[in-house]
Amino acid sequence: MKEIRNENFDEERALYHLENAKVLNCNFAGPKDGESFLKEARNIFVKDCFMDLRYPLWHNENTTLEHIEMTNNCRAALWYDNNLKIYDSNMYGIKAIRECSNIEIKNCDIISDEFFWRSDNGVISDSNLNSVYAFFESKNLKISNLTFKGKYSFQYVINMEIRDSNFDTKDAFWHTNNVTVYNTTLKGEYLAWYSKNLTLINCKIIGTQPFCYCENLKLIDCEMIDTDLAFENSSVDATIKGNVLSIKNPRSGKIVCDGVGEIIKDAFYPVKGVIEVRNGR
Repeated sequence: MKEIRNENFDEERALYHLENAKVLNCNFAGPKDGESFLKEARNIFVKDCFMDLRYPLWHNENTTLEHIEMTNNCRAALWYDNNLKIYDSNMYGIKAIRECSNIEIKNCDIISDEFFWRSDNGVISDSNLNSVYAFFESKNLKISNLTFKGKYSFQYVINMEIRDSNFDTKDAFWHTNNVTVYNTTLKGEYLAWYSKNLTLINCKIIGTQPFCYCENLKLIDCEMIDTDLAFENSSVDATIKGNVLSIKNPRSGKIVCDGVGEIIKDAFYPVKGVIEVRNGR
């Protein structure tokens, strides 16, 4: 492969349509403030590079990024790409990934609002993410060991598996479909409203008013800490370790827990959900 090494680029489309090349230890920054410096590239490996310009990698095929620093000026970095791998990198520009497919992200630190929109087939592991509206309308995701902080995450996501992660996120998982979460802490208000086919296994749920208006919701051996007004107008099958502050108007199904502070039934629709307290407590 062709090598480009130890160079500085700041002009518009500096390496436009680069093919079959390695880009090593280069800086993309400078007074010309050029955009789209690696647009329409094919089969490139980029390592140990600093990126401080906008819209760098659009419409690319088969791109690997390793040890990359993207500053907050490197906005909308990766759009419309296919076969994208990002390892051991920092991504600090807004709207970092959009309408991409076949994406692997590992051991990255990411600060990017509107991260990973409308993208398909992603594997994300061993990373930190701070974002607002992350993963909007994406599908076919596998996530493991992700520490996430933000709001409005995973809205309208279809087909996702999450394992061994820690989320602090308000209004997460709204309108999701076919999502399974294992061994994960989910902290935040209004979790998973309007979701369909959501299953949580050995998870810890923290925050007010989770799981309202859900269809086919399953909780298996989960904890619910400081959770009140849970399960309103939802069809649910839940086994909960410990107590729930309050349960409100579960539409159908069965909820088994060690204790519940208050059961509220004041809906205008039929409330047929069964609540079973272990040992009669």
